[in-house]
Amino acid sequence: MSITQDQKKHFRTLGHKLNPLVTVASKGLTENLQLEVDRALEDHELIKVKFSISDRELKKKMIRELCTVVEAQIIQEVGHIVLIYRPALEANPKLSNILRATGQQ
Repeated sequence: MSITQDQKKHFRTLGHKLNPLVTVASKGLTENLQLEVDRALEDHELIKVKFSISDRELKKKMIRELCTVVEAQIIQEVGHIVLIYRPALEANPKLSNILRATGQQ
C-alpha cells in the first residue's frame, strides 16, 4: 500500500477534526485492542489512536507494532495521537471518514 504525499496531506486535513476512537494504555497491545483497531479501520478507514504512554521510545515501538499487526499506514504522529489509514475491503459510505468527506454517500 503506497500513499502519495498529496493523499497524506488530504488525510491529515480530514484527520484534524477526528477524535481518537481507541486509547492504548500501559497494558500494551492486547488482542482485544488489536481487534478493536482492526474493526475501526474497516469501518472508518482513517482513525486516530491515542497512546497514553509516557516513554517516548516505547510509544513509538508500540505504534509501529500496531500498524504492522493491523496492516495500516501511519499518516501523522503528533504527541500522544497517531493518525492511521487502511483502505476498507468494502467501504461503507455512511461510516468511512474518507467517503463522507468527499460526499460519496
